[in-house]
Amino acid sequence: MQFPDDDNGKMLAAMAESGIDLTVALDVDFFLIFDDQRDAESALEALTETALQGELELNFSEEIEKWELIVCLNMVPSYDDLVAKEVELNTFAQEFDGMTDGWGVMQHQEGDDEFADDEHKCDDNCSHTH
Repeated sequence: MQFPDDDNGKMLAAMAESGIDLTVALDVDFFLIFDDQRDAESALEALTETALQGELELNFSEEIEKWELIVCLNMVPSYDDLVAKEVELNTFAQEFDGMTDGWGVMQHQEGDDEFADDEHKCDDNCSHTH
C-alpha cells in the first residue's frame, strides 16, 4: 500500500508494517483537547446528541494538562476517511474552543487475548506517545 508523505500517511504505513490489516474496520480513537473543563463537557454533551456512532470518553490528561475527549469510531482506516473525520471533528471542537490532537488505534483489537487498553499507536502530532 502507498500512503501520502504526511503524518497520517506515515502512521498508516507504520500500522501496515506492524501487521495491522487496514482493509477491515478497526476502533480508531480521535483525540479532542480542551483547556477548559466546561468546554470539554459541553462538547461531550453536544456529541452525544448527534447521530455519531461511537464511544465517547472524557478525562483530564495530566501529561498535557488539558481535558481530553476521546471519540472512538469503528471504521476502515482509509487515508481519505481518516483525514475527513479529523477535519470534521476539528471543526466541531473549535466551536467549543478545542482542537483535535491526532488519532490512534489500539495495538490489540477485538479477539486478542492481550490487554487492549495498555497500548495504542498515535500519529506524530499525538501527545500520547511515550
